[in-house]
Amino acid sequence: MATVSRADTVWEGDLGSGSGRVHVSSGVFGEFPVTWADRAERKHGTTSPEELIAAAHSACYSMAFSSGLSKAGFKVDRLSTTAEVEFVPGTGITTVTITVVGRVGGIDAAKFRELAEGAKDGCPVSKAMKGNVELRLNASLES
Repeated sequence: MATVSRADTVWEGDLGSGSGRVHVSSGVFGEFPVTWADRAERKHGTTSPEELIAAAHSACYSMAFSSGLSKAGFKVDRLSTTAEVEFVPGTGITTVTITVVGRVGGIDAAKFRELAEGAKDGCPVSKAMKGNVELRLNASLES
């Protein structure tokens, strides 16, 4: 059965001087403000649509990679994943760089990288971006 995720935004004013408030239906975190200046200048203590995409992508990728590793017979102890979404005003989102460091039993670096690439191409958020945004991957085993 499909699930539907929902977020609502109310925006007031024009792009440069206006602002909005975003609310997610799950209630997992409270309503938060968004403005163009916060988005374009990345002020500390504020968020942006791109940061929310980065959060979604790092979580989705971690789940997909964990699944792929497990299906290949490896024991996943830990995956630390970062997603960085690059936004260029006037152009849009240009790249997403996923960096993953894993602690996985019985795997070598080459197999880890192979399965990491598969997760990059296979996670639903990556699939939604494929062909529109350059997806980059840095994958390594914990030292």
